Amino acid sequence: MKILLLEDDALLSDLISTHLIEQNYEVDTFDDGEKALESIENKKYDMFIFDINVPKISGLDLLKNIRDYDITIPTIIITAYQDTGNLKKGFCYGCDDYIKKPFDLEELSQRVINLSKRFGIDKNHIIDMKTHTLDLINHTIEKDKNTYEISKKEAEILYYLYNNSKRVVSFDELFQNIWYCDEYPSQITIRVYIKNLRNIVGKDKIKTLRGLGYIYE
Repeated sequence: MKILLLEDDALLSDLISTHLIEQNYEVDTFDDGEKALESIENKKYDMFIFDINVPKISGLDLLKNIRDYDITIPTIIITAYQDTGNLKKGFCYGCDDYIKKPFDLEELSQRVINLSKRFGIDKNHIIDMKTHTLDLINHTIEKDKNTYEISKKEAEILYYLYNNSKRVVSFDELFQNIWYCDEYPSQITIRVYIKNLRNIVGKDKIKTLRGLGYIYE
């Protein structure tokens, strides 16, 4: 797995990269946002780790920039700020996890592992769901030799429901595990996503239990 690390503290950058390399990850390190952006435009990465306070382009601005261009690579934000303002902004911009300085390197490793599992990077980003397959990176569903493009949120919802199949998943549970910004989507938004998914994978696969939530069978 290839990771891009954006950290302008040379000592910390070296500690993090050395630790991750020891865990058999491939790591490219950068000390300013412009260099990192140039590399993102020219290379393929499986995960990003951005410090917020770096020169030229901040970690948050870089995150917003790449998300605006629909680059959905899983991203961990590193922050030294103790207030929640930057953290909330990071989640609203599309970060997937965060870690506050100072931190233990083992904690960072665990967060990398957790994100890898969540996005299917540690094994395969193509998830075989028997009657169809889900591509977690390209956000597509393959069924009956047809390819359907879906949104990132739809991919995350389908993957979450699949991983929790045979039990009811409530609206609140989806909110807490798929959305990270303060402004949660309405139930109507969820229903639209579910309708789109059911039209592709089949109405028998995702069932609605009125007033309770959804179940994947």
